[in-house]
Amino acid sequence: MSFNAAEKFQSQIPALQMLVALGFQPLSQAEALRLRGARLRNVVLDDILVENLMRINRFTHKGREYPFDLEDAHEAMRKLKPTPDRLKGLRGTNQDIYDTLVLGTTITKTIDGDSKSYSFRFIDWETPTNNAFHVTAEFSVERTGSTQTKRCDIVAFVNGIPVLVIENKRPTESLKKAGSQLIGYQSEDRIPQLFHFAQLLLTTNRVEARYATVGTPQKFWGTWRDEEDTDEAIAPFANRALTAAEKDAIFSGDFADARRYFDAMAAEGPRAISPQDRTIFALCRPERLLDLIRRFTVFDGGVRKVARHQQFFGIRKAVERVKQVDDGTGARKGGVIWHTQKQCGNDDRQEVAQCWIPD
Repeated sequence: MSFNAAEKFQSQIPALQMLVALGFQPLSQAEALRLRGARLRNVVLDDILVENLMRINRFTHKGREYPFDLEDAHEAMRKLKPTPDRLKGLRGTNQDIYDTLVLGTTITKTIDGDSKSYSFRFIDWETPTNNAFHVTAEFSVERTGSTQTKRCDIVAFVNGIPVLVIENKRPTESLKKAGSQLIGYQSEDRIPQLFHFAQLLLTTNRVEARYATVGTPQKFWGTWRDEEDTDEAIAPFANRALTAAEKDAIFSGDFADARRYFDAMAAEGPRAISPQDRTIFALCRPERLLDLIRRFTVFDGGVRKVARHQQFFGIRKAVERVKQVDDGTGARKGGVIWHTQKQCGNDDRQEVAQCWIPD
């Protein structure tokens, strides 16, 4: 296909560049498919998952540390992936996988005739840099009961597990269409298997970005306003030069014709920071992404919810505050989170306002 600068690549390729700068290794479409076992129904990068499960897990027996083996890694992968008899619909299956990702599983090992179950994790939550992060574009998934496929613009992985899905549009196109697409993809007759694993969803068109999670209705997709990040902090990532290998991966397949255009743009000098850059930097840098998944996600009556920016920063301030001890009394310090809600327009969406007021 010939490259058209007016198309959604204005959003998609800069989003890929930002994710790569934040630490996600880019995969070409062909390489991502190979790592899925060339099976379009499979959404996990099996080889990467097995490799990293063996790398981040160890067990201790009678004071001596041992590695898990390949068979253990495959057993853990089977426990993570839902089989047809374990499916509980989109939300139920997504919650089961979430619990497994956060809590881990157990693997039974026999050493010198002594059998014991040991903890086994899929993600190293404590040390984000100990995980492997990958990203690919135009991720095709086979529909339920069909050989037809649906394509997601960007999918990012932690240890081969797809946790982030992004839908990109051109700057003149409304994000409602992008949100409707991602919501539609979750239907049982589309590609629900991807959203069994997905943790965070984004829609963006460079000039605007919104985020949600699996099962979130369109009216509850929100924007993120960061209290900590500045454009000066984001600029080095937004303008970080890609290596030759990174360019080969990004500008492959459908994007091959875009390479010259983006090389020319980069040669003109640094670009201005966009709302898309700010949102991806705020939500998708590895340590923040894992924090949002692990500590700022709840299931309320089976409904999955992810924190708003007010809740995220309010809770962090509260936690930091109660860790402090008054020098005079030895008592922990406290405060109040002021929380209000207001009705928005004629629908039932409520905006949340919060601020932290120390004692």
